[in-house]
Amino acid sequence: MFINNFDPVALEIFSLEIRWYSLAYIVGILSGWVIAKKLFIQKIEIKNNFDDYLTYLIIGIILGGRLGYVFIYNLSFFVNNPLDIFKIWQGGMSFHGGLIGIILASIIFAKRNNEDAFLYLDIVSLVAPIGIFFGRIANFINSELYGTTTNVPWAVTFIQIDNLPRHPSQLYEALLEGVCLFLILIYFRNKFSNKPGVISGLFLIFYSIFRFFVEFYRIPDEQLGYIFLNLSMGQVISLIFILSGVLLFYFKHEAR
Repeated sequence: MFINNFDPVALEIFSLEIRWYSLAYIVGILSGWVIAKKLFIQKIEIKNNFDDYLTYLIIGIILGGRLGYVFIYNLSFFVNNPLDIFKIWQGGMSFHGGLIGIILASIIFAKRNNEDAFLYLDIVSLVAPIGIFFGRIANFINSELYGTTTNVPWAVTFIQIDNLPRHPSQLYEALLEGVCLFLILIYFRNKFSNKPGVISGLFLIFYSIFRFFVEFYRIPDEQLGYIFLNLSMGQVISLIFILSGVLLFYFKHEAR
């Protein structure tokens, strides 16, 4: 059994704390940007615009992720404490909210440049698992989004939570939503490179399937619990995104 007693603060410079979660965002975005430009961008117009697009992307991730958490996961708290919405450093980001933010930012950017938004979204889909991987590792270090109690040999005790052995659900997600999803999308990339939107659809499908599965081993958000048919909020949203991904894949795959 592994004992998790990591300090969520990676560096402390005078009174400034740099947390692992912040570093995960920075490393994930920068590594995704570099890999996208080096390996995945074929059209010269997209490559030339990608640096400007990154600014839109970061804004979409932060605003979408935070507002998604506020409205989906903890609205009653933020209604009573509206100023806390701006305290992002205290945690509280929604992946699905960030995903919606990325979609909207991509649509706005592509429209301003008279381009197909899916040309950008497909590239983001290919490198997003890299950021997801680092983000889930940071969740593990922070002892958050931890799993249900278990007696499996690889159980982890999160000292900052309690002394019970638990599923390291963050590592399950890092493996499935990070490594496995990346390999799956790379496999399909060459098959559908001439059909913008197909890779985005596959991303939604496989990410949501992995997320839905892992949620069975993860403690639901305390303020919400299980909300429908013993499913968590993350699972309900994942079902919606699976359907969205299937529809997107079908229409883009069949497009001439």
